[in-house]
Amino acid sequence: MPELSTDRGQALSTDRGQPLSLSVAIITKNESSNLPRLFDSLERLNPREIIVVDSGSTDDTVQIARSHGAHVQVTDWPGHVEQKNRALDVCTQPWILSLDADEPISPELADNLRDLLENGDPNKDGYEISRITWYLGDWLRYIWYPEWRLRLVRNGTARWAGYNPHDRLETAGTVGRIKGDIHHYSYADVEDHFRRSIDYARIGAETLAARGKRFRWHKIVLAPLVRLIRLMVFRQGWRDGWRGWIIAWSSMFSCFLKYAFLYEIQRKEKLTGVSMHNDK
Repeated sequence: MPELSTDRGQALSTDRGQPLSLSVAIITKNESSNLPRLFDSLERLNPREIIVVDSGSTDDTVQIARSHGAHVQVTDWPGHVEQKNRALDVCTQPWILSLDADEPISPELADNLRDLLENGDPNKDGYEISRITWYLGDWLRYIWYPEWRLRLVRNGTARWAGYNPHDRLETAGTVGRIKGDIHHYSYADVEDHFRRSIDYARIGAETLAARGKRFRWHKIVLAPLVRLIRLMVFRQGWRDGWRGWIIAWSSMFSCFLKYAFLYEIQRKEKLTGVSMHNDK
């Protein structure tokens, strides 16, 4: 692991009672527009420790984090999974809440987390929390909701897994659920949404190629259609109106692009005779 530049911010405020024996783990890069909202939401929770692992922000991200008492570490960018595991490894408290910079928590969730961790040792090793997404001026209440994600874990029992950029937190222990939402402010607008969909599709294709996955025609034809049906029919995305349709089509488009990029990568390898990845 590369050397980290470390700085301890100011002591966390205790004006809401004793700090909770909890670490909040966050990874960042150029998140100055999102961090104030996140830190404001954490005031009600009052965790004992906030860990921020930053991958070279050029805006005020690091300064904002330090001004809110966060323990900041500056390092390189090895990928979503690896970076989030780095953040877990720095946490010192018995419990860890893992959040992205664009994921403030609701007051209900903050209160329920305090009740859970203050009233003795919880009987689970992890807890799933539902995430609700703000998109084009309103909350999405169907297509991406409820979106249960394991985010609260007992320290030492969980690791981030999956493949970039689709990471997931996993534990071998028992898992429960806790009421209250993570508020996800994922996309600034439609252009931001589609630009990031293209970026994620490219990263997904590169990851598939690195894992030795080969392009198959049925994937590029059928997988996008399956995704569209799942979101619009089984997740009832139509109930979110045109916003649901935009998301469903963008997800279908991103799925198609992932396999198109995979085809491009493997065609270049065939033409040049040079492998772009170490197949497994």
